[in-house]
Amino acid sequence: MITITDLHKKFYPGTANEVYALRGIDLRVNAGDFVTIIGTNGSGKSTLLNAVAGTFLPDSGKIEIAGQDTTYRKDYQRVKFVSRVFQNPFMGTAPDMTIAENLHTAWLRGRHKKPKIGLNGERRRAYREAVAQLEMQLENRLDHLIGTLSGGQRQALTLLMAVISEPKVLLLDEHTAALDPKSAAQVIKLTKSFIGRSGFTTLMVTHSMQQALDLGARTIMMNKGKIIDDIPLAEKNRLTVDDLLNKFAEIRKVERLTDDLLQNLQREYV
Repeated sequence: MITITDLHKKFYPGTANEVYALRGIDLRVNAGDFVTIIGTNGSGKSTLLNAVAGTFLPDSGKIEIAGQDTTYRKDYQRVKFVSRVFQNPFMGTAPDMTIAENLHTAWLRGRHKKPKIGLNGERRRAYREAVAQLEMQLENRLDHLIGTLSGGQRQALTLLMAVISEPKVLLLDEHTAALDPKSAAQVIKLTKSFIGRSGFTTLMVTHSMQQALDLGARTIMMNKGKIIDDIPLAEKNRLTVDDLLNKFAEIRKVERLTDDLLQNLQREYV
């Protein structure tokens, strides 16, 4: 479903602010796979999702989605393939539109070649049934402006909007990080339900080691723009949160030793 080959990306190349964000990424995600992605700040996690979504074009390498070369397609050209939920609950919805209007806009996404269907009684009934799945008592508030809702309610609706168009790929970028624990738990419950029922090919970035272990069939660890570990389900089932934290600690230890070695070499030759 997703094949990424030798993907490279630098931001602000040739300047003092140059960031080598992706360094030769090779990744294959089969149809229906649910992959969680972990890494320290600046490791390239969200940048990898941005590359798949088409937020920017890579410097080199190749991205294929569902057998199609999407490497140099803009984000709006990938909407029929890719849906995304961001960390900020306010990024995925239009606050001055109603719940029903937001859902209808999301449902129409990628259907531009078909006759547009208005927000009629049939569609409203479908949206009411879909919203009822969120278990947030919003199904009778379809005409309420979405901007009046709480962050947790908006994020749950954003997730519903992302899956209602039946994308091939679902990208989740720390989509519970800004929520209170109760709302986060409900959104994770919905995430598992939607993915389990529809089998979306999913990439999920998370800072929660527990989520990384509990969700998905693989966990990818990134550092400095590279994939440094790809943990399959059998190994995930044997790991604890402390095991993952120890992996990060070992990375930092190696980096410190490398930095010290380089500094010593520099001092010797200056």
